[in-house]
Amino acid sequence: MNWDVLLTNASLATFVGEASHGLITDAALACLDGKIAWVGAMRDLPEASIATAREVHDLDGALVTPGLIDCHTHLVFGGDRAQEFDLRLNGASYEEIARAGGGIVSTVRATRHASEDELLAQSLPRARALLADGVTTLEIKSGYGLDLETERRMLRVARRIGETLGVNVRTSFLGLHALPPEYKERRGEYVDLVCNELLPALASEGLVDAVDAFCEGIGFSRAETQRVFEHAQQLGLRVKLHAEQLSDLDGAALVAEFHGLSADHLEYLSDSGIQAMARAGTVAVLLPGAFYALRETKLPPVDALRSHGVPIAIATDCNPGTSPLLSLRLAANMACTVFRLTPEEALRGITVNAARALGLSDRGVLDVGKRADFVVWNVRQPAELCYWIGGGLVRQAWLGGVAR
Repeated sequence: MNWDVLLTNASLATFVGEASHGLITDAALACLDGKIAWVGAMRDLPEASIATAREVHDLDGALVTPGLIDCHTHLVFGGDRAQEFDLRLNGASYEEIARAGGGIVSTVRATRHASEDELLAQSLPRARALLADGVTTLEIKSGYGLDLETERRMLRVARRIGETLGVNVRTSFLGLHALPPEYKERRGEYVDLVCNELLPALASEGLVDAVDAFCEGIGFSRAETQRVFEHAQQLGLRVKLHAEQLSDLDGAALVAEFHGLSADHLEYLSDSGIQAMARAGTVAVLLPGAFYALRETKLPPVDALRSHGVPIAIATDCNPGTSPLLSLRLAANMACTVFRLTPEEALRGITVNAARALGLSDRGVLDVGKRADFVVWNVRQPAELCYWIGGGLVRQAWLGGVAR
């Protein structure tokens, strides 16, 4: 077989099927033209394939997984909010900080003052940190501009990160993230602006893959969110939603009505919301970094999500205020220790289910015909990826069949 790459003597966590991790020990994987061409046990490897493959790598039993997918980040922003971290530890709540002019609006100010090149320079180290921990696909949201010029700049930077680092970046337009200061007394006018000007303009420029919103008491109402979703639907764009993080506004049921990709956070998710998500196939994206940073106590309803068969994904929620987290593997560890997911649930949550949360069916598993995005780890058992707290475990990452 004239394969481009052949990995031999590997332990493959394929995540294909329902068996534990889809694990194949003493296995091989081959790539051709950027896709996986063969997966199976070494004993079934076609004769002469080792001699004819262009590159052969003997892994001596090392673990291989699909490339990790961070399906919820706010990675592009100006400045930081370390001072708010200090304030929270001195007793201020997230809501109090936001209502006093901090929170998202403070990052809006810093982001509006940064040029495109400055935003890129600030964001690249964060992206590189995620990639160094095994991420091969990531989502990046806008939402720190809240005007056409800055939202465009953020989304352009997100695309440039993908081009610069050779990683696949999916973008989400998050116009309904916070109310900009200049519209403080004109909520309706701002929602009109998002629906009628910002979203159509940015979508026409090819900068938007999906549309998101922050449906919350300190964010936007269910009715306001629905308006934006209706306009997204008219433009042929999929939707996702920050829902039920601090209260239950029935946002999960709303995003399910639009057959949304995901509902994210979900600490206050109701049983009716879970049932709506299950019917629609909407993924539950859990964000333990924000739960940890905000010192929340109300856990998302993991048992109910399981019992209703709702797919669970995990993401960093990398952002300057409530989840300054730069390791998806650490997010998986937190999902196990804080939310009580099993290691397999957490690992499926950063591979196959994370791909589903982005509407991507060509990755997240090790299977023939899928993108050749995979990671070779300096471990031998899948659970070790959630067991070790920090530390560099990546031996080699491959994107589209090319070693990074």
